[in-house]
Amino acid sequence: MAAFGARFQTYTDAMQAAEIELKFSVADIPALRSTAGALGFKLVTERTFESNVLYDSPDRQLRLRRQILRLRHYGDRCTITHKRQAEGGDGDLRYKTRIETESVVEDGDALAEIFTQLGYGPVFRYEKFRTEWEMDEGHLVLDETPIGVWAELEGQPAWIDTMLEKLCIAPELRTTESYGRLFLRWKEETGSPAENLTFDEIAACAEAGTLATVAL
Repeated sequence: MAAFGARFQTYTDAMQAAEIELKFSVADIPALRSTAGALGFKLVTERTFESNVLYDSPDRQLRLRRQILRLRHYGDRCTITHKRQAEGGDGDLRYKTRIETESVVEDGDALAEIFTQLGYGPVFRYEKFRTEWEMDEGHLVLDETPIGVWAELEGQPAWIDTMLEKLCIAPELRTTESYGRLFLRWKEETGSPAENLTFDEIAACAEAGTLATVAL
């Protein structure tokens, strides 16, 4: 983990704010890293393993209200996050806009037990390796997931548009989908029986599929 100066705050440190972001798929990681540096992005956190668990009630009340409750382990840090729609809906549909409330947690296991006692259980797990950069106007993150690589820009819409142009990101590479949605779409395309977006589960399902094909 990089040392954090007083003026730097990681992408995962925000307390509560309107989160405006856009993802795009990445085919060339070294090229993105090089371009980010050339554009003036400052590296905040080098490639770090991240594990996320989404919680919900058995009848999925949070999902029905388009909210999420997430417990994240990022390196040696643990954070709790709640996301909800902004007042008045999503706004500009070219971007994903949510109100995010987040705080660092000292004991993630204790908080998970509290969720359980309140009737919220784990419903989806996803993992990635994340690298973070920032400049005064916004953040850039690179996420290496078990099913592909995406980057994410977070900031005001005009700044996001400027960065997309400077990074030469074609419109067809951009998406507002969550990793949960990307995972479901990947499952439809591949027929994978995986239920979670974790490295072990994706690898195990792929190996089982290969063995089944060989057996035929």
